[in-house]
Formats: sequence, C-alpha cells, structure tokens
Amino acid sequence: MPMAGRSSAVGGGRMVLGVGGAGPGVGVGAEDAVVMELAAGDGEDNVVTVNCPDQAGLGCDLCRTILEFGLRITRGADMSTDGQWCYVIFWVVPRSQSINIRWGSLKNRLMSMCPSSYSIPFYHDINPPGPPQFYLLKLFSDDRKGLLHDVTHILSELELIIQRVKVSTTPDGRVVNLFFITDGMELLHTKERQEETCSMLIDTLGPSVTCEILSAEGFQQGFSSLPPTISEELFRLELDDCESSSASLSAEMKKVQKASIKFDNSLSPAHTLLQIICVDQKGLIYDMLRTLKDCNIKVTYGRFWSDKKGFREVDLFIKQADGNKVIDSEKQDALQSRMRSEMLHPLRVMIVNRGPDTELLVANPVELSGKGRPRVFYDATLALKALGICIFSAEIGRQAASERQWEVYRFLLDDSKEFPLSNSLTNRNRVVDRVRKTLMGCFN
Repeated sequence: MPMAGRSSAVGGGRMVLGVGGAGPGVGVGAEDAVVMELAAGDGEDNVVTVNCPDQAGLGCDLCRTILEFGLRITRGADMSTDGQWCYVIFWVVPRSQSINIRWGSLKNRLMSMCPSSYSIPFYHDINPPGPPQFYLLKLFSDDRKGLLHDVTHILSELELIIQRVKVSTTPDGRVVNLFFITDGMELLHTKERQEETCSMLIDTLGPSVTCEILSAEGFQQGFSSLPPTISEELFRLELDDCESSSASLSAEMKKVQKASIKFDNSLSPAHTLLQIICVDQKGLIYDMLRTLKDCNIKVTYGRFWSDKKGFREVDLFIKQADGNKVIDSEKQDALQSRMRSEMLHPLRVMIVNRGPDTELLVANPVELSGKGRPRVFYDATLALKALGICIFSAEIGRQAASERQWEVYRFLLDDSKEFPLSNSLTNRNRVVDRVRKTLMGCFN
C-alpha cells in the first residue's frame, strides 16, 4: 500500500512520513501537518507530530484515532496551543506484534482531522470527513472457538470500524455474522475495496467462508434494553468493588483504581494547572482529554509522561470555555469527581444470567459528539478467545443511563464442560477479570 506524503530516511535508519521539522506554524505545508518518524528497530518509539490549526477537542480526536489503530502511547505526549494553532507530539508503539500498523493510512486519517484554515492557502486540500457511510457485511462460516475475534482482527487490519454486530449460530453449526461497519479509508463503495475485504476474510478464515457487502442506507445505532436491576448496577456512578462478586476487582486491578487529582491557580495568571498522578492504562490519555472535551474545558498546554514504575504524571494548563480559570471550589470538585470516574472506571464489565444462559456485558460512555470508544469489541473477543470460551451471539447497542449515552456490548456465552459458567462463580470472576484486564491493556 503506498504511503501518504513524502518520506525520507533520517539518522539511525528511521523513516519519516511527511518532511516537517519546522516549529509550530512555521513553514509548514499541507502534507507536513502530520509527520511520522518511524522506529528503525524493535524497542524504539515511533514519533507522531501534528502541527495544524487548532479546534476544540482536537487532542481527544487524535488520541482516539491512535487508540483505534492499535497503538500505545509510551513515554508520553506533549501538546501546546495559542488558541489558533496547535503542536502535538506522541511517542507510540504497536500494542502487539500481531497488529499491522498502516502508517500511511494513519497519517491520512490524522491529516483529515486537521481543521481547514482559509487564511492559510496550503490547507485547502485538507478536508474534514463528511457523514460516515454505513455498510452491511454478511459473513457465513463454520463455527469454531475464537472465530468472532479473528474476524474482528481482520476488519481492524482493514480499517473497517464495527458500529453494530449481530452474531448467531445455527443448529447445524454454521455462524451468521452481520456487521454494520464504516470504512476509515472511505473506499468501501468501490468494487476493489469490497473484493479486498472479502478476499482477506476468505484467505484467512478458509474457503468455507462466504462474504457479501451491501450498502446500509438508513442505518441507525440500535438501542439496548437491559433489565432495571442490571442497568442500575452496571451504570451506577459510584462503584463499590466489594458489593457485587460479578463485578469485583482482582487485587492487581485494585491498584489501578487510585489517582491524585489537584488544582493549582498560583502558577499562571490565565490558566489553572490540573495535576494528575495515576497508574498508566490503555486509553488513559484519551479518557482524560475526552472528559475535558465533554466538560467544555480547554487545554492550552499539556504534558503526559510515564515513570519506570508504570505511573503516568500529567500537567495540564486549562481554562473554561469563557476563558476564565477554574477557581470555584464546587466546579473543581465536580470536575475532579468526573475525571476520577472517567479515568478509573472508563469501562464496566459484568456477567449476568439471561434466562438459562450466561451473558457478558461490557459498557463504555459515549462522547457527546456521539463517538464510542475504539477497540472495545476487539479486546473483549480477544479475552474470550484466550479463555477458550465460545460466543453464541453478540450485539452492540446504546442505552441512556446516568444522564448520558452508553455503548453496550452483549455477549451470550457458551457454557461448556471445559469452562462451566452457569454454576461456577470462580469461572465467572475469571471472565470478568480477564476481560477487564484486556480492556485496560494488561495483555495487549
């Protein structure tokens, strides 16, 4: 696949996509809005620099895309803006060796997020993405353990984003997968892109697979409807780790559920310094920035870095939408509570009974923009595959609770002799713990 932008080699054998190097807002061309310095070998970080006009929530959007592509922010990130122009640097590596990063496509996606600036002529060719086009992928195949994750992995490699899924198993052992998807490359309307998708699925999964892709005009995100008692436990604002065995945390995970969040208004006449220290975990920087975005808090300067003990230290110079500092103690308490909840409990995981069957529930809050969290379905199916648990059916929907929208993933699990779930609290807790750890980045 051709790489986007210009490329050149730099010292140490590192490859650069997009030839930048200028300071913020200085001598930058359109294709230099995003510059990637790729690592020359294992153990080295890739450096992604974004240098473009600013807009509210841009840092959150960039972090969401980095997370979606299967990358992990390693030693940290730096970001600064004067309100007109922003300059952001990320140090990233793939979360797993099994993930194939399409760096050229990532560069294109990040460039598409850079807002246009009519006062800067060379930005006319960076257009914001339009409304997404939805497609229905029909996949028929023989059933086997780990199939759903294998399909999800292939779709992720192809930059196809799952918006909704319905998976069911027929009595004769065949699986019917219905995926409502969008294309990060915006090319799925072409015959070539559809053939590429079906060919990769068939080549990877075997000749017994049949594949069909159709337009899904009029698609709307489905709504999940959980019983009131389950909904109350899953979405409650304050989580009590000892209250429910189905949602209990292991000792290892309890260490993650701690954070220091402080405000300091003495260092800057125009900004409030928000200082955070907490255990690092998957998507942490994204969770911080999406919370500030949804709370209408602007970040003028931010620095995120990790120490050798696995803690993330963060300094953010912030102000309210009206340009004022965050001085009011009630506003500070409300923002601190919201940040703590979103950072420490960004995902909810439970196992419940669904009639005679066992159901795994995974939920995450939806941004006010309507966008959900990337790779949740991927990580949940990866965890179930690692445990050797078959998924009888799966679906994604949304539900309103606690004055917000949630994305809800529902997996109906097969109760096997090798891994019984209906009468084994130990196995149920193993599933919850493994899924939660995978979602938080302990295994990938």
